[in-house]
Amino acid sequence: MSAMIDDSKYEAVIGLEVHAQLQTVSKLFVADSAAFGGAPNTHISAITLAHPGTLPFMNKKAVEYAIRLGLACHCSIEKENYFARKNYFYPDLPKGYQVSQHTAPICVGGYVTIPSADGPKDVILNRIHLEEDAGKSIHDQDDAYTYVDYNRAGVPLVEIVTDPVIHNADDAYSYLTELRRLVRYLDVCDGNMEEGSMRCDANISIRPKGSNTLGTKVEVKNMNSIRNVKRAIEGEIKRQIELTETGGAIVQETRSYDAATNTSFPLRSKEEANDYRYFPEPDLAPFNFTDEFIDDIRQSLPALPEELVARYTKELGLPEYDARVIVDDKSTAQYFENIIQHTDQYKAAANWLLGPVKSYLNEKNIAADEFPVSAAAIASIIALIQDGKTNFSIASSRLLPALIETPNEEPLALATKLNLLQNTDAGSIETIVDEVLAKFPDKVAEFRAGKKGLMGMFVGEVMKASKGSADPKVTNKLLAEKLAK
Repeated sequence: MSAMIDDSKYEAVIGLEVHAQLQTVSKLFVADSAAFGGAPNTHISAITLAHPGTLPFMNKKAVEYAIRLGLACHCSIEKENYFARKNYFYPDLPKGYQVSQHTAPICVGGYVTIPSADGPKDVILNRIHLEEDAGKSIHDQDDAYTYVDYNRAGVPLVEIVTDPVIHNADDAYSYLTELRRLVRYLDVCDGNMEEGSMRCDANISIRPKGSNTLGTKVEVKNMNSIRNVKRAIEGEIKRQIELTETGGAIVQETRSYDAATNTSFPLRSKEEANDYRYFPEPDLAPFNFTDEFIDDIRQSLPALPEELVARYTKELGLPEYDARVIVDDKSTAQYFENIIQHTDQYKAAANWLLGPVKSYLNEKNIAADEFPVSAAAIASIIALIQDGKTNFSIASSRLLPALIETPNEEPLALATKLNLLQNTDAGSIETIVDEVLAKFPDKVAEFRAGKKGLMGMFVGEVMKASKGSADPKVTNKLLAEKLAK
């Protein structure tokens, strides 16, 4: 903010509209592929292109996914539904209108709980509704022409609309992070903003603090990451405050965000709902749900992040930090679930997952479901350590890398083959201890004279001489006894 402008007088009011592409095999009203990518105009047919005489038909799986998300967001599910035509012209909209829901959204109300600076907060939802996506206009392949790819046209979307209840960019960031995690847990959307399968528009206004009157809102579009949504909101709040403070007028409009320069620029004046001339879609019959249909979907919902955090902390005794890191990613949580099917050493399982396993995943930039070592094998390693047959240091630095190279090997057999099992025999360890003490008589004298920090050196020498196989507990006990004489 400029030094002359006092931004503390203002409160931002933000509402977010998120379009999430549903992970169905086919499009919303036609059997054409809904897959991302493909050569331009290869996932199309006469129905996608709206040829005369073609008629749409409903994708039941898309409807189920919308209800699945609505239930997870605590929405009311509307049992009587119909689609409407949203009329506007754009080159990538082959029908000349979009089939959407206007007065009859499939999910009403609800909320998403987010972490915030003031503690957990519920972001209130207005609605979640179904609609079809438009195609894609390509402006940079020819100086004279715009190309159009209709592969995306007709792909099923849900639009998740919040009430204007967010007041800063940090909470908007938290909301989008939670929503993306939620759609991934539910397997309804991959949440990939870079590929456009999750897109966010932000409606932003400002008002004097203490006022209940909404200001003139500006919609900001074209943000391809959660971080860029946060930056765009911060920039728009700053722009509106500076404009207001210098006597300018905020115009209701749609602006596009440029991530390279962290600025926005006007696209068009903002349309009102009546500009779209909504009316019920005549080619699609209304569709109604029974309580049984909704309950069946409710019963199929997986355990969601907050539910898992509560179970991991209360039932398994994990620190909340560990639990939240585990559930942050669905595949990581699933891998942890698989480990604890084979062991009751829950803290050790979390330590392995968040330590050596996570380190490898980050290094290779892969998800937990791509990790080559099975969850059962990790549980076996934990058992080896628990039984005193090896220690964490050897297991993590030598046994795990060997298992990654030969994941079909059984951990005990591989540890035996590589001579990684811990020697707990006091007699054989004592022999090594005696050799080490005989090798460093001056250090022994220093230790007995009070230089107790040398114990680590003695332990290290014993471990080196035993090639890491000596049990550290036995080693420490023997060294302490002999050095005390």
